[in-house]
Amino acid sequence: MRVGAPVVATVLTLIVGSIFFAALGHDPLATLHAFFVAPLNSMNGLSEWLLKASPLILIACGLAVGFRANVWNIGAEGQLIIGAIAASGVGLFWPDPESMLLLPLMFLAGMAAGMAWAAIPAFLRARMNTNEILVTLMLTYVATLLLSWLVHGPWRDPAGFNYPQTALLPVGAMLEPFDYSYRLNPSVFITMVAVVAMWLFTDRSFLGYKMSVSGAAPLAARYAGFRESAAVWIGLLAGGAAAGVAGMAEAAGPLGQLSPQISPGYGFAAIIVAFVGRLNAFGIVLGGLLMSLLFLGGEGVQMTLGLPSALTRIFQGVLLFFLLAADFFIFYRLRRVREKA
Repeated sequence: MRVGAPVVATVLTLIVGSIFFAALGHDPLATLHAFFVAPLNSMNGLSEWLLKASPLILIACGLAVGFRANVWNIGAEGQLIIGAIAASGVGLFWPDPESMLLLPLMFLAGMAAGMAWAAIPAFLRARMNTNEILVTLMLTYVATLLLSWLVHGPWRDPAGFNYPQTALLPVGAMLEPFDYSYRLNPSVFITMVAVVAMWLFTDRSFLGYKMSVSGAAPLAARYAGFRESAAVWIGLLAGGAAAGVAGMAEAAGPLGQLSPQISPGYGFAAIIVAFVGRLNAFGIVLGGLLMSLLFLGGEGVQMTLGLPSALTRIFQGVLLFFLLAADFFIFYRLRRVREKA
């Protein structure tokens, strides 16, 4: 049932979506076709599907490492933004814009910045027992405001017609697409490596086993000598590293510059991807492809049918609701209790 729960949740989401479309006066079958099938009818659609799935899967893999140990990193969106800022700063201000080391340096900068941003809640949780959910979430707003200040102020492109964005990154700082007719780029290979690395860590390493035990049975883990602080640091730093690299890939890939629209909410959507994938590496791949299709389909029906852009968030929320509801009935049994006379 744990494997079947995402399927049940997806089917129920489609049923609710059909009712929602009918209430708006649209043919449910035609709208669902436009949402989930039409975007994949062309090579450009398939390219965009994989392009949007890549950061979702990458971030979800990092988050799942912490989630397995009950370390709840809710601030991947902020860590993505910080990673994009650091990587863009290297790309924009490195003395030699044609250097072969530029992209590797941007990769390291994005990863290090994401980890550093995640290290703040890790330190507070490990040393002061603060709630990492609140700290990671609040730091997301700090990162968003920092990005806004940079693109409206010191980093704004003077030739950008007063738009809040930086100058385009140099060619040496860009992830060139496989085919210039489409936007898909080598960042998908980074995601593939992350999926395999997550599987090896969580399913084939002793440290990953300790993380899983810490989440499933904290008292048993403590009795066995597994340190909770180590699980906190590993879980949060893994999520921060993955989100930071995803931010670098977005800035150096399809966008080519830093702007307030660096992410359409990948950091938050990746949380749903991790749970739809059952915190399993290969399940996360399927969950990321599904969530990417929601993003792509939402954009499609917005242009073709004039439906609101918030539709994608509605589908994400309904999917998470049904997934949590299915988990509730998997892990708990409802029982009528009669009061004693």
